[in-house]
Amino acid sequence: MFLNRILILMLLVCSVAVAVPAPAFPDMGSIAQDSPDTPWHIAADEISYDKNIDQYIARGHVTISQEARRLSADFVRFDHKTMMAYASGHVMMTAGEDVMTGNSMNVNLASETGTLYEGTIFIKENHFYIRGNTLRKVGKKSYTADSASVSTCDGDTPDWKITGKHIAVTIEGYGTIEHAALWAKQMPVLYTPYMMFPAKTKRQSGFLTPEIGFSQRDGSEYSQPFYWAINDWSDATIYLEHIAMRGEKTGVEYRYVLDPESKGIFMLDYLKDRQINDGTPSSIADWGYTGETTPRTNTDRYWLRMKSDQTLPLGFSAKLDLDIVSDQDYLRDFQNMYLGYNDSNANFNRYFGRGLDDYNSAVRTNRLNVSKYWSGYSLNTEALWYDNVVARQTGAPDSSLQQLPSLQLYGSPKFLYQTPILVGFSSEVDNFYRQTGETGQRADVYPRMYYPWQYKQYFTLEPSVGVRETAWYAGNNENGPNATMTRNIYDLNLDMSSEISRVFSVDGENIEKIKHTIVPKLSYTYIPETSQISYPYFDQLDRIAEQNLVTCSVTNTFTSKSRPPKNLEGRSPDAPIPYAYNEFLRFELDQSYDIHEAQQTNPQPFLPLYGEAQFMPYKYLSFQTDAEWSYYDNAFKSRNIGAMVMDPRQDRIFTEYRYQKDSSESVYTNLLVSLSDRLQAYTDYEMNAKDSQRIESGVGVRYQSQCWSVDLRYMDEMSDHKFMFLISLSGLGGFGGTDNAFGDYSGHSTVFNAPYQVIRNP
Repeated sequence: MFLNRILILMLLVCSVAVAVPAPAFPDMGSIAQDSPDTPWHIAADEISYDKNIDQYIARGHVTISQEARRLSADFVRFDHKTMMAYASGHVMMTAGEDVMTGNSMNVNLASETGTLYEGTIFIKENHFYIRGNTLRKVGKKSYTADSASVSTCDGDTPDWKITGKHIAVTIEGYGTIEHAALWAKQMPVLYTPYMMFPAKTKRQSGFLTPEIGFSQRDGSEYSQPFYWAINDWSDATIYLEHIAMRGEKTGVEYRYVLDPESKGIFMLDYLKDRQINDGTPSSIADWGYTGETTPRTNTDRYWLRMKSDQTLPLGFSAKLDLDIVSDQDYLRDFQNMYLGYNDSNANFNRYFGRGLDDYNSAVRTNRLNVSKYWSGYSLNTEALWYDNVVARQTGAPDSSLQQLPSLQLYGSPKFLYQTPILVGFSSEVDNFYRQTGETGQRADVYPRMYYPWQYKQYFTLEPSVGVRETAWYAGNNENGPNATMTRNIYDLNLDMSSEISRVFSVDGENIEKIKHTIVPKLSYTYIPETSQISYPYFDQLDRIAEQNLVTCSVTNTFTSKSRPPKNLEGRSPDAPIPYAYNEFLRFELDQSYDIHEAQQTNPQPFLPLYGEAQFMPYKYLSFQTDAEWSYYDNAFKSRNIGAMVMDPRQDRIFTEYRYQKDSSESVYTNLLVSLSDRLQAYTDYEMNAKDSQRIESGVGVRYQSQCWSVDLRYMDEMSDHKFMFLISLSGLGGFGGTDNAFGDYSGHSTVFNAPYQVIRNP
């Protein structure tokens, strides 16, 4: 009895450590992994212990803690034999960053299961709230609840919630709700007798965000993807899309990542189209395109595309590009939505650095390249197939030139023994094939010798000479069905360049110095005139034009050096000062003079003057322009200029003007404005400047709340009008669609599984 009194007195003065084998309190996500021997610490205003039943009873400001776990309440009873704890009154339990609050709670510390009454569970990992009358932890990461709700919104009255009679949730798994209702604030907006939702952040199979759209041409559209996490290094998405005026389109996208250099995406979709373009005016107006001359009568429509990078043994690597489409209109018809041209092209560019041919192109590129690089040399083997969609579809003669295969070997310039002469070479062997027209093989060897020489620090002079030897074995040639021909051409080149620079001190607040560099360069190129009309013609290598050309260029660059940071505390005395350098201005002028042309009857020896400039005076302002000016026409042959203005809020406006004489002239503008911290508006507009006719325009708004977002966009194209939207509920996905207008927003962004985030385990 005396010992019990002493124990109670000690507990009132300080906390008592109960050294019992202590399994973790229930965890709602990731928690610290404590040692089983770590004791629980109990502190309260009043603590008693009954050793007969081995129970601790604590009252008033009770806290029980074990490293990252903490339970607080007005009253706690802990049974050491059964490892059961009962807490009531302002109950709060934290496990890492996850929190459980309620009126009362029973928990078994051994099995890590228990029941929370009139409470809330908050899971930090995906900002997930579960609120209900009775919440049960039935497994390590599994919960059930009666008369409960789920949401990712903060506050007692969340912006949205899903309520249900019975809820079951497995973290990093799925949740199910019986008699589910979606609420916006206090207003019910949707009911379903059963609902499944994701409750995870890691990749796992399940339904992704559907897309909804409407267009004047196709009617309503609904696309439902299903994501399949196949294994640690591959996954797939299966799509089913309903297009009201066309039919059902199905598709699959398969992705894999074996290592950083071995990855691939395969995409295939198919549509049994109810509509055709038979060439009549009404059919062209409804299902074709203005100016189109080839009807589209097929109803079986498909598109297969793939890109793959693969490392091979012995240091070789391979790249595969496939692009096979059923008809010339397919990519124009389906630019948006999942599996559309825009989404496919963006993904290929993002993950492989190479995209698809333009959606208007009726000739699609298919390529297999195997290469190897080692010190000073490179080897490339390539099979190149151009698929002429119109010729294949109509059975018309196809003169597309195919390279099956091509082999190239390159050697960078290297010193010839102990001499100051450098020797490099390029060579290739090609097999050309076409269904209609000239075919054959070609071998080309092109060694080149350089003699660089520098005069002190004033200038560098580099003369070089190259000799090109070419041989053909051609079929269907004007010289006969099988003809062998050779060609020998030499060329001379002389480059002279210098570099002048000066550093100016600047008394600026942020800029310390500016360096101005001028690089003048003078080049002379000579290729003798050689008759080549009798040789086969496969590409430009078969017709090497005569040159007697002098080119002068001047490049100016301005580079700023910022002042060092004012706070350099803690930096090692030997560490270099962290200056920042920025090339904020660069402009170049090139002028060529054709000596051969000057000897003609009506000479025009000066080639167009070419200039380009990039200017970024401020990190939120940039300009870029290039142009060609013809002396003899007294006019621009081409001119392009673009500018972007931004601000710290990420508001931005981008405008680009492009002009090509006798070809095109257009203006493109897009604008993004943050109307508030949560609301953005954007618009884009493209106009044909020749006739002031609009090519395409669009407008949209985007609202981003703490736990949901909505994106609305209207597009007005020459051949169609389309409305698209996306509503996303953070952590639960959403519904709607987007066309990635600015390249920074994706319908996949709110999905619990981000497609393509796969990697093989070591």
